[in-house]
Amino acid sequence: MLAYTVRAAVDSGVFDAIICATDSEAYADVARHYGAEVPFLRSVEISGDKSPDIEWVVWMLNTLKAVGREFEAFSILRPTSPFRQPETIRRAWSMFMDEPRADSLRAIERCKQHPGKMWVIRGKRMLPLLPYSIGTTPWHSSQYAALPEVYAQDASLEIAWTRVALEQGSIAGEAIIPFVSEGYDGFDINDPEDWWMAERLLNTQSAKLPAISIQPYKFAE
Repeated sequence: MLAYTVRAAVDSGVFDAIICATDSEAYADVARHYGAEVPFLRSVEISGDKSPDIEWVVWMLNTLKAVGREFEAFSILRPTSPFRQPETIRRAWSMFMDEPRADSLRAIERCKQHPGKMWVIRGKRMLPLLPYSIGTTPWHSSQYAALPEVYAQDASLEIAWTRVALEQGSIAGEAIIPFVSEGYDGFDINDPEDWWMAERLLNTQSAKLPAISIQPYKFAE
């Protein structure tokens, strides 16, 4: 999926540089094959499963700045979002440019599991995460259609001004533009069931991958 992420970014024509942030030379080689730069490898300390994005974003921006490459804005395009298209990136960039006072833009989609129906466990009992009601009916006992619209962030894309990361220590800031994903732009692969669904979407032509003209990367046998 890294290949599609790189090519979607390159083909969008939006970015001055497409940089793969990884601690793996193997992944770096794949990224270079499909047109991305890998000027530095991330250190292990900022590459763990629980490492916050801000750590490697600030590291990358500062490391690039140290070699004379400064960027006014940056975008995070995660490789687990295979159906994101070049036109999706262009649409997001256009929205971001139209709101120069905003700190960032983030892709979201309407949630399927509403937080109004979520619970926390306390000992041998459970309590609603959000203890709100519609009249006398608690949210957890209300129909989904009756609940307020709530959106969850997806892995499609994020765009922010560099100053937000370096000055505020955040990849989002406070003034965030909502970018509602369309179709399967926000589809994210995190587990085997997602992989199965992605293949089904392709087989039924319900979704498409970005077109790639580059020959497939050949892994060493």
